Amino acid sequence: MAKIASSLPYNPEKYTYRVRWSEEDQEHVGLVAEFPSLSWLAKSQGEALDGITKLVGEVLEDMVASKETPPAPLSLQDFSGKILVRVPPEQHRELAMEAAEQGVSMNRLISKKLGG
Repeated sequence: MAKIASSLPYNPEKYTYRVRWSEEDQEHVGLVAEFPSLSWLAKSQGEALDGITKLVGEVLEDMVASKETPPAPLSLQDFSGKILVRVPPEQHRELAMEAAEQGVSMNRLISKKLGG
């Protein structure tokens, strides 16, 4: 992986990356969750990851130089564990009934359904 300047307020290697195949481009595409408009195409997965990581480093340098605040890496953010989700009243009723039938709280039921 390419070395990135460590003088940045955020280390590019702490951002959330993903590499996937692009059938349209016939190449691997490197993506970063915190910068959804950025991508990097390459012949191999490793090159795609290196490319997008280097690009994020360059974007961070530009943002710092122009006094913009970069998005915080997801890996450094604190999460409360609380999610507010709106569902149709019928679905809410079904979930409440299912939770009651299982003898658990609706929170426990939904957490289980989400895989938690």
